[in-house]
Amino acid sequence: MNARTQVFELEVEDRQVQEVVLSLFHTLLFHRSLGKFHYKQEGSYSVGTVGFEDVQCDFVDLTYVRCASEELDKAITREIAAFSDSLRSTEGSRTGQISLEFYQKKKARWPFPPESIPWEVWTVKVTIITLPNEHERQIYREKVGEMLAEKVMAIAAAMNKHDYIPKMPNQSELDLIFDTSYPDVQPYLFKISYQTCDPGNASVSNTMRKLLKDTLAF
Repeated sequence: MNARTQVFELEVEDRQVQEVVLSLFHTLLFHRSLGKFHYKQEGSYSVGTVGFEDVQCDFVDLTYVRCASEELDKAITREIAAFSDSLRSTEGSRTGQISLEFYQKKKARWPFPPESIPWEVWTVKVTIITLPNEHERQIYREKVGEMLAEKVMAIAAAMNKHDYIPKMPNQSELDLIFDTSYPDVQPYLFKISYQTCDPGNASVSNTMRKLLKDTLAF
């Protein structure tokens, strides 16, 4: 299966990184989460409601909607805060990317663990910029808000397309499709990963290490 991919590229101040990524990832998860499943019997179930709440950003002129789940918010914020801290401590050109990947599990024969198969990946590429004064920061605060509003609309449009999503599972296979660990919401299985080095540079670096290793071995 080829996973659908979407990439957003943004230039922001370091203080905006966390809010920018949170607004996009929470928007995605709001569309990719359901209420808790309640099975009456195999193949017969009801779905609870998903609460929602508005979030006002502090460093960007934007209000976005997220699932009203404290545990889900903590899990996402923890990962994005680590990315933001790593990006802030990077020397030289401070660029990086963070991805939200939705996947499903496929059972394998014992004793092997289930295989994880991604079906949708959203990546945010971030470059940190430095502005000279508060006046320009305020102007850019509005500009970033406008850019994010466009991205949120693009996400909503993408979610309305009839693209592949995993079919509703039987109770015995629920954990292969959804993350059931949260008490008040049930998102599709997802994971967050990030890197704060240029992928191109990383590839060159790995190639150089291989060449050096081969040369030494020769």
